[in-house]
Amino acid sequence: MFVKICGLSTADDVRAAVEAGADAVGFVLTPSPRLITPALAAELAASVPEGVLTVAVFRGEPMHVVRQAAAESGVRAVQLHGGESPADFAALRDLGLTLVRATSAGESDQLTTGSFGEDLLIVDSPEAGSGKTWDSNALRAGAPSGRWMLAGGLTPDNVAELVAPLSPWGVDVSSGLERQRGVKDPRLIKRFVQAVRAIS
Repeated sequence: MFVKICGLSTADDVRAAVEAGADAVGFVLTPSPRLITPALAAELAASVPEGVLTVAVFRGEPMHVVRQAAAESGVRAVQLHGGESPADFAALRDLGLTLVRATSAGESDQLTTGSFGEDLLIVDSPEAGSGKTWDSNALRAGAPSGRWMLAGGLTPDNVAELVAPLSPWGVDVSSGLERQRGVKDPRLIKRFVQAVRAIS
């Protein structure tokens, strides 16, 4: 199962995620307790092995801002998490990056990966970034399809239980690996990846 660790902001965070075996690491370039600059994202991304996807996360920024920040940060993927349109994804396609669409449960009934032109889909909590658990069982009635990741309130202790009924292609986590708001705990990162690997 694909594992994305998001909201990383220090070299130690990135090292912990890579050493734990994460498949992707995310850098938040939009207002958030985890916000970093494109310059810092570039510095952190430079240390990530080629086989690990580096993702810049945006929410509601104009596409020219996204393009500039993505180029400056040198990431391999762009995640749009603000209700962007298919036209926005089309406007980024020429960058040659992996495109990720994140949507909150109930925000969109378009839960087929690729329906907006994206390569990967994330289905998140209605309160994205809050770290609160939510009733993801509601997805059973209209389960997402394609390469999609479950997010929202995941922790090392509950990830196995939450993914079991849905069988997502992957998982995306941020708040559930923090010792305080915006600060990751390397031990939780390692435990989370181990818990996910034990599922597969």
